[in-house]
Amino acid sequence: MAIDLSKVSARERLKPKPGNAPHFQRLRPGLFLGFRPAAGTWIVRARPEGGDYQTKSLGDYSTLPGNERFAAAKKDAEAFGDLVETGSVRAADLETVADACREYLKTISDANGIAAGVFRRHVFDDPLGRVKLDKLRRNHLRQWRVRLEEAPAAVTRDKAGSVTKARAASTVNRDMVPVRAALRRVLVPGAPNTEAAWQEALLPAKKVDGRRTLYLDLGERKRLVEAASDGASPFLRALCLLPLRPGALAALTVGQFDKRTRTLTVGKDKAGHDRRVTLPAATADFLAGQAKGKLPNAQLFLQAGAAWQRHEWAAAIKDAAKAADLPDATCAYTLRHSTITDLVLAGLPLLQVAQISGTSAAMIEKHYGHLVGGAAEAALAGLAI
Repeated sequence: MAIDLSKVSARERLKPKPGNAPHFQRLRPGLFLGFRPAAGTWIVRARPEGGDYQTKSLGDYSTLPGNERFAAAKKDAEAFGDLVETGSVRAADLETVADACREYLKTISDANGIAAGVFRRHVFDDPLGRVKLDKLRRNHLRQWRVRLEEAPAAVTRDKAGSVTKARAASTVNRDMVPVRAALRRVLVPGAPNTEAAWQEALLPAKKVDGRRTLYLDLGERKRLVEAASDGASPFLRALCLLPLRPGALAALTVGQFDKRTRTLTVGKDKAGHDRRVTLPAATADFLAGQAKGKLPNAQLFLQAGAAWQRHEWAAAIKDAAKAADLPDATCAYTLRHSTITDLVLAGLPLLQVAQISGTSAAMIEKHYGHLVGGAAEAALAGLAI
């Protein structure tokens, strides 16, 4: 006779099995939800087609009324089943949080970028990295988040040492993103308001991503490029010509630029997919000069014969800004923000700005939509009769 775990009365009538084995109810082929009456805990058992069963303890859902526990357990069991069926659930050799982070790096294109840096600085050598995935609880991640918030953020790294500042809440939000993504690939979110709800400790702080207001006009950007060293000038000029993230610019290879069609294919970026940008003649000529004499797989922009690194472009911009008597807060994002601002003010549709810069239209609207207010006002004025 099939067991119906959805009814509280039916669960109360169940007798404990030898060895505390659970009573299972079939949810769909290859997916079973189990209940241990003695402890009142739930367990899920699932397997991919042709594979072995994998199990996970779901907890007791004690914060929920009895008549709501089955629905919550069923939802979490189905989510776990989806992971198993798609092959996303962890392999047997993934035991710790650090293991999950290393595995995650194998699945993304930017394996040496931001995520790797976050894991290297804040996970691999942190107590969190050694926590077993099966034992991971909300409190582990709460404590890790406190350590992350208290860790100083590097402003520059050079031969003279590192310059740091207090870590902003928006930076904490961004640093949590790859950790959250890595854990979501191998763990089912725990029941809300329980210690099993590991995901709750990684929720981003709200209303902390303020608008970046430092803007450099064309004259100031030209001064910055002219003040830069000979080795840094081409890279900084490119940041002034294209609204790209510096990491995406540093990753460009000669083969991604087609001189004949004046097309640049931007790949390594947060946008997550390649995008093509048709360049004006002057910008295309500049890139052609950078590509001259290089093999297709060579970096388009080099620093001392190697690809640019984050600390190198940060230091180069800082030095150039100081020499050009520009604000101390000038950074790579300042150049990206300034170029995007100019594109919006020039009347380019926000959707096209988003496509060129590799971000969402919603983000462009959020941070730059206010700039089109004057154009809207002028357009409305033209309707007067």
